Amino acid sequence: MIEKFEHDGLVLALIIRAGFHKEGIEFFTPNDYSQQLAYMNRPQGYRIPPHVHNRVHRDVVLTQEVLFIKSGRVQVDFYDDRRNPLGTVTLAAGDVVLLAAGGHGFTMLEPTEMIEVKQGPYAGDRDKTRFDPATKKDL
Repeated sequence: MIEKFEHDGLVLALIIRAGFHKEGIEFFTPNDYSQQLAYMNRPQGYRIPPHVHNRVHRDVVLTQEVLFIKSGRVQVDFYDDRRNPLGTVTLAAGDVVLLAAGGHGFTMLEPTEMIEVKQGPYAGDRDKTRFDPATKKDL
């Protein structure tokens, strides 16, 4: 159960629902994304050899973030780069979303715990531009 939220051929978000299941490994993101997201399902005793990650210079010009919904339900509102509302998706416990492009806002539909992963270091006010949310009828 993988969903894409797209606008004008651009993927704004990848959503992996809690019920997703597959043997082996699957990468959901293309190689050019600055945030890579994969799923692994390995049997008992399977080994991933010990390793270290090499220092590789990467230029990141757009922050992409991954949210793991630990508990609760959250509404994600999507916007294009011009801040125009595009639609909404509801995520529940166990769902994962990669926010790849465009804008987004969140409304907690019930008490919610999320874990966020994104590139750092955080650039403070230079990291994002906030704007007023769309009305329900616009979404």
